[in-house]
Amino acid sequence: MSDTDSFIDEVTEEVRRDALFAQFRRYGWIAVVAVVAIVGGATWNEYNKSQTASAAQATGDALLFALGTPEASEQAAALQNADLQSSDAEIVRQLLLSAAQLDAGDAEAAAATLNAAATTDVDAVYKDLAAFKAVLAQSDTLSAQDRRIAFEALSAPGRPMALFASEQIALLEIEAGNTEAAITRLQTISLDAGASAGLRQRASQLIVALGGEPEDLPAGTEGQ
Repeated sequence: MSDTDSFIDEVTEEVRRDALFAQFRRYGWIAVVAVVAIVGGATWNEYNKSQTASAAQATGDALLFALGTPEASEQAAALQNADLQSSDAEIVRQLLLSAAQLDAGDAEAAAATLNAAATTDVDAVYKDLAAFKAVLAQSDTLSAQDRRIAFEALSAPGRPMALFASEQIALLEIEAGNTEAAITRLQTISLDAGASAGLRQRASQLIVALGGEPEDLPAGTEGQ
């Protein structure tokens, strides 16, 4: 290679380096920002996870401490005053509080707690559970017609408490002396593949007690 060619190669290489450095000075900040964002995002994610875990643990400890109170009335007060650092646990507090209020003999307060829980913005299964328990808590004060209306709404297809609400309607039919209607409803419950073993057993026992004959669930559908 001649001296001229060598000189040209050196100049070309120098120009390339200059161009590369110029590009880095112009766009290098993008890479820096990207690295900072990635590191910062990972740090924030870990911090957020740590905070969430700490809040959940503190909330669990507060609820367990309240549940450790021996007297039901004191337990209810402790649950009301429990410091919940996780907002997701509020529905759990309300369900536990209503149980303590019922144990303390205050069905009216329990019903109020449950009715409030049923109107909160939570998953449908919790809302329907609260509404279902609220009707049961008011069984001594609500008329049979009012209870039936409430249970009919909860027994609509697809509702989380549909089968349990249907069972309560069957009990209302028995209360009203409508034996055939009760047996028909109980047969439907016992044949529902979504019914739990306990619910299916209760339905079958009631059918027998009413003088009916339980039907068998079709083969291969149990537990589906």
